[in-house]
Amino acid sequence: MAGTEIETKRILIADDEINIRRVLEAIVRREGYEVITAANGLEAVSKMGKGVHTVITDLKMPGLDGMGLLRRLSAEYPDVPVVMITAHGSVENAVEAVKLGAFDYLEKPFDQEQIRQILGKALKTQALSRRDARPEESTGRGRFRLVGESVAISQIYSVIEKVANTPSTVLITGESGTGKELIARALHDNSSRHAGPFIKINCAAIPKTLMESELFGYEKGAFTGAVGSKPGRFELAHAGTLFLDEIGEIPVEMQVKLLRVLQESEFERVGGIKTIKVDVRLVTATNRDLVAELATGGFREDLYYRLNVVPIHIPPLRDRRGDVPLLAEHFIAKFNERLKKQFTGIDPDAVDRLVGYNWPGNIRELENVIERTMLFCEGPQIRVADLPGEILGLSSAASSDERAAVALPAGGATTATSAHGAVGHAEAVSSLKEAVKAETERVERELIQRALDETGGNVTQAARRLKISRKSLQTKMKELGLRDRE
Repeated sequence: MAGTEIETKRILIADDEINIRRVLEAIVRREGYEVITAANGLEAVSKMGKGVHTVITDLKMPGLDGMGLLRRLSAEYPDVPVVMITAHGSVENAVEAVKLGAFDYLEKPFDQEQIRQILGKALKTQALSRRDARPEESTGRGRFRLVGESVAISQIYSVIEKVANTPSTVLITGESGTGKELIARALHDNSSRHAGPFIKINCAAIPKTLMESELFGYEKGAFTGAVGSKPGRFELAHAGTLFLDEIGEIPVEMQVKLLRVLQESEFERVGGIKTIKVDVRLVTATNRDLVAELATGGFREDLYYRLNVVPIHIPPLRDRRGDVPLLAEHFIAKFNERLKKQFTGIDPDAVDRLVGYNWPGNIRELENVIERTMLFCEGPQIRVADLPGEILGLSSAASSDERAAVALPAGGATTATSAHGAVGHAEAVSSLKEAVKAETERVERELIQRALDETGGNVTQAARRLKISRKSLQTKMKELGLRDRE
């Protein structure tokens, strides 16, 4: 069935040696991935528009080398993991590349199991990263690459100012797509460690059996496939910042070892006996309720209090709706440049629709909506009828007539172009606003009634399904003339 096809992951291999490209291509294809190859960094950049999920690149290439390619991709394709190829004698260069943002490195001669594991982690990290928003530098309507002027976001700016240049551990909480990594970056960039490495790892992307070796590294022969020694993320982050995303996914047995590093600033590699001292500032993030995990034993209480020295909570977009227009403007400017468009903004009624939507996917969803709309809309402004069906309360199969009915009143277009001129145009604008308001109320009434019917009239459960507070639901029911049956 066409609707259930799984997307084939596409790997780009960049190396100036044709034999290396062929060997890697054969290994990667055997793992079931689609492969694109490039003979140098510039050719690799030119092929990035083909939906690449992960890049494997040699360090040394003529023209744009591996480090130059890494810098280009980090700026233009921040969600795409980059894996470095290195010979045994240049492992230090590959380690330096990881400190500068590479996902990992492969050492020649290639081990198929190592390639399989690295690609698996890289692709899962890429998929998880795409859930989180990455707005570029703000355009004067925010700070620290965050966009927003709401009270909640302003408080976060204040916390970043106060704690960035301290060694204190920070725990960032919030739903997926709210921008937790941006805050971790801001803490690093505005600290005295900003010249040091910023190492990130998504704990949800790492199999439990590999978690220890990922964090602390391993010595040669420590386990099957350990053909050489390798530093872990704590070593790589020395004199810098280590960002552990999805910290709630770390298994309990590993939490004990993580606690020791926080207390003693030392550890041993897997299979090693030498104690390694590190100077690392730890920032963690989660979308899970760690307090609830404490009650069930899923998270250690002593580790939680070590991590939660400075808590920063990012509210979901639905709780700071005043920032939606600013974010929309920001993304329009971004996609004007990327898509070579010339949109001037959003119609006020379309803004009202965006503000009224609940945004379960938060900023990432808003960014996707703006990009999708700009791809198919002629412009110069985004109008109500241009917005996707989910924003308008329509199914994805809604016809163009249904969408037009949401955006325009009956006969509205005729009125706007009638002989009445300016008066007729004013009437059409007024009618449009009335039609939008009426349709919004209809959709709200329908969704609330459905939630009440499905929960047997239980307002508390219905509010939970609609992802709003009970008080908000009761207020809305009163406005719409719906009876509280509790």
